[in-house]
Amino acid sequence: MLFPNVDFAFWYQPIILGVILAGAGHLMEMLLLNKNTVLFSTFMDVVASVIIVYYVSIFFTNTIVTFWGALLTSLLLGVTEIVQHRWLVQERKTKSSPILK
Repeated sequence: MLFPNVDFAFWYQPIILGVILAGAGHLMEMLLLNKNTVLFSTFMDVVASVIIVYYVSIFFTNTIVTFWGALLTSLLLGVTEIVQHRWLVQERKTKSSPILK
């Protein structure tokens, strides 16, 4: 209802998409997030969200999500991610990834 260019046909479709986004976001936070990469991690979350929202919605029947709808949805998620990432770093809930060492 927030964005007119995002229309899911069934109630369970955005829930499935949310679970996929949560899993991908958690994996990305484990790999990327530390005190020096808060903005980079947030930017990468937004990029990944655009791709996931746009392409996963193609597999749902009678669902319409335009690229701009996916972008706006991802930007809204990005705002919440900034708050979450800063809190995780402040509370020292992040672990250093072996990839970034």
